[in-house]
Amino acid sequence: MNIALIKERKIPSDKRVVLSPKECVEIQNKYPEINIFVESSDIRTYTDKEYTDAGITITDNIEHCDIMLGVKEVPINQLIPNKRYFFFSHTIKEQEYNKDLLKAILDKNISLHDHEVITDKSLKRLVSFGRHAGIVGAYNGIRTYGMKHNSFQLPKAETLKDVKDLIINLNKNKLPAIKLLITGTGRVGNGSKEILDGMNIKQVDVNEYLNNTFEYPVYTQIRSKDYAKRIDGKIEFDGQDFHDYPEKYESNFMRFSEQTDIYIAGHFHNEKAPHIISAEDIKKPEFRISVIADISCDIGYPIASTIRPSTIAEPIYGYDKTNGEECDYSDKNAIAVMAVDNLPCELPRDASDWFGDRFREFVIPSLINGDKDGILKRSQMTENGKLTPLFSYLKSYIS
Repeated sequence: MNIALIKERKIPSDKRVVLSPKECVEIQNKYPEINIFVESSDIRTYTDKEYTDAGITITDNIEHCDIMLGVKEVPINQLIPNKRYFFFSHTIKEQEYNKDLLKAILDKNISLHDHEVITDKSLKRLVSFGRHAGIVGAYNGIRTYGMKHNSFQLPKAETLKDVKDLIINLNKNKLPAIKLLITGTGRVGNGSKEILDGMNIKQVDVNEYLNNTFEYPVYTQIRSKDYAKRIDGKIEFDGQDFHDYPEKYESNFMRFSEQTDIYIAGHFHNEKAPHIISAEDIKKPEFRISVIADISCDIGYPIASTIRPSTIAEPIYGYDKTNGEECDYSDKNAIAVMAVDNLPCELPRDASDWFGDRFREFVIPSLINGDKDGILKRSQMTENGKLTPLFSYLKSYIS
């Protein structure tokens, strides 16, 4: 079995890689039937020399490989017919901008496995960059607060070595007695929590957060039950009911908006669920939040101030609270919005190592053992020029 680590060709460029040199060596040592080839790249966080020093072959020709491993979408003109690919296709939610990519994958008889749906039997994701999105998002949120209020300066995350280095730089500054809020308790939310815990910011429960004042910075981490409620009030929040009938719920977030200085959004949002922060909420005089680090980066909804993605080069923009238009984030009437949609790229080596450890643990064995746990089956979107049954709902999307 010949496996290729392909060069990332999507623009803007991405330095991440599925497998580090160390992980390639470990895989080949454990599975002698696997040969790994690395397509030469001048942008990858691990250099060609680091792979060759580890004994891994660098090549400009990967046509002989059976399986192609990438991170971001492969440009249509670079897809090799009749191969098996693994990458984030960004099509499972019927993203309009990648419709032609999925059509081309079918036309070229490519078997596509999407990293986003590599799951266990309970459909829990096994490989992701979510932890590092949360880590960098929280760091950027605190950096944004310092810039918004001219209280301290932090270097960009992309200039620092690793997570430890982020925390070292954060701890060079003392935060005032502010309140920070995290939504989400998955990989993203807990990645953000790592940063706040690394700064020794005290975590308090929801009641303390909403009802008490403090002489030092504190944070709380909340779930959907804390910021959504049934419209009819007939039942208390029920997780399964919210999952099944999100349209029957409304936002209960304003009580947090009145108590929060930095909001770090790391939740997963169902498109049918209620908004979290509306434009009308933001106009209210009691709305206190001055910085929103929207890691989830769903444009326009459920957080009204996220009017566009920002970039690593220009990570912050302002949202005018009165008219909802973009403005200078330093304006008195502005919320400073950090909405970078590719945050793990700021720590590409750390993020690649984390992702690769899990890919080696869960996916590689499935390629050898006949997929006895169904991991490949659940993640396979296309086969023999057709959508697989699990993804047949995409027929109307591409027709």
